[in-house]
Amino acid sequence: MPALPTAADVADAARLIAPVARRTPLLSSPELDALTGARVFLKAESLQRTGSFKFRGAYNRLARLNADERRTGVVAMSSGNHAQGVATAAKLLGMPALIVMPKDSPALKRERTAAAGAEIVLFDREKDDRVAMAAGIAAERGATLVPPFDDFHIMAGQGTVGREICEDLAGLGLKPDAVIVPVSGGGLLAGVALAVHEVAPGARIYAGEPEGFDDHTRSLAAGTRLGNEKMGGSICDGLLAPMPGELTFAVTRPLVAGGVVVSDEEVKRAVAFAFRELKLVVEASGAVPLAALLSGRLDVRDQVVVLVVSGGNIDPALFASIVA
Repeated sequence: MPALPTAADVADAARLIAPVARRTPLLSSPELDALTGARVFLKAESLQRTGSFKFRGAYNRLARLNADERRTGVVAMSSGNHAQGVATAAKLLGMPALIVMPKDSPALKRERTAAAGAEIVLFDREKDDRVAMAAGIAAERGATLVPPFDDFHIMAGQGTVGREICEDLAGLGLKPDAVIVPVSGGGLLAGVALAVHEVAPGARIYAGEPEGFDDHTRSLAAGTRLGNEKMGGSICDGLLAPMPGELTFAVTRPLVAGGVVVSDEEVKRAVAFAFRELKLVVEASGAVPLAALLSGRLDVRDQVVVLVVSGGNIDPALFASIVA
């Protein structure tokens, strides 16, 4: 197996991305404290550059390419947030980017990816092999393939979310007892687990997933990677990877306590709650940890709990229908 990142690699990534990535706020919530009997904080990656945490890992990966690799550019596959992260990082670093995206990805994410200067090729989730498509295009162009999660530097970059959580809590004299992270392939979950366990080894990290796409929850319970039967059909368009990544699962298996699974209706209620009570615009995928908390999936009384709000790139029409 290839080398896996450590907390030291997360620290190195934090130094590299500091000049370009936003240090997003760790927001407290008296409303959620009262509802749960816990001290609840939200890491608002919806306010990150490109509207999601994905910019962190993308820049950390692309900034390490040499001059020849930058000339031939990069190819990535994404439902939208990794696409925007890679496209924006490539633009900042002066290299071409092509993104393989599903046809059913939100129009806003496709538009924002194109606006950052990337070329887009669409695929069908149910029929096409996105990995093979992206690899084939990269081989044709001599470009570097940038995976959405199963990559050393992607995981380390995403781990800066967890590092910032711990640093900001330390400023309040606190350590996390529980952290809920939305998960698709596992890059964010792996990185956050590395960073948090370095500072708070007793903290419990949970994978947040939508019903029907609970591959991490089942895989963690079984101790081996298991896949999903479906490839689409959830409002959480960013959390539909077919199974945990090989590298990400190698990191998360010993560090993550388990998973929490929520329904699309619970996610919609969380999106509405975030807007009405917290004044945050959160996409469905990013609202999964909040949905898990609001639905009482975990008993968090008297604990310090952090919800990773991973992104805010929600389709305007969908958002209007939820919060109306």
